[in-house]
Amino acid sequence: MRSFSRLLLLAVLASLLSGCGYNAIQSKDEQVKAGWAEVLNQYKRRADLIPNLVQTVEGYANQERQVLTDVTNARSRVGQINVNADDAESLKQFQQAQGELSGALSRLLVVTENYPNLKSDQGFRDLQAQLEGTENRITVARGRYITMVQDYNTYIRSFPQLVTAKLFGYAVKPNFTVDNEAQISQPPAVKFGAQAPAPAPAPPAPQQQPQSAN
Repeated sequence: MRSFSRLLLLAVLASLLSGCGYNAIQSKDEQVKAGWAEVLNQYKRRADLIPNLVQTVEGYANQERQVLTDVTNARSRVGQINVNADDAESLKQFQQAQGELSGALSRLLVVTENYPNLKSDQGFRDLQAQLEGTENRITVARGRYITMVQDYNTYIRSFPQLVTAKLFGYAVKPNFTVDNEAQISQPPAVKFGAQAPAPAPAPPAPQQQPQSAN
């Protein structure tokens, strides 16, 4: 009889928890964690490409020492951050460091336009393809993570999930800040040898008709 009562009590509790959104909260929380892991994975992939990129550029453009140093230092600062995605200040520092690295990489890529031999190097072109693909994956992973966090935060702020979340210690999660929402869906351009399109030819000037003699 006691066993039956316990089973009945557990069944009632499970039903109540499910009705209050406990299972859904857990599921959304795990989705956010998985999304964050993918963001970190793609950022790490980019960081792993940088030493080879710097070494290749250095072989052709050693005089660009300041730009190369900026990239190396920015990568080092990113590696020193032990980010906690559940802490708003920690996430802000992480995003700032990644932004500084993106800026340093952009300046480096601008410099490479001055070295035709570098742009024709096969190793450099391979790095171009890998870096461009990684930037795309970072953009996709960030966009998905932002959406997951928004969905999670909206859900636990709604009733009756709000009560369940507070009862079991589920808090609102900080998110990436985006100055321009278009940045989520449009990855930064990573083009090493792209030529500017030639301007369209000007339309021919209208020919002046000879005046007839009166």
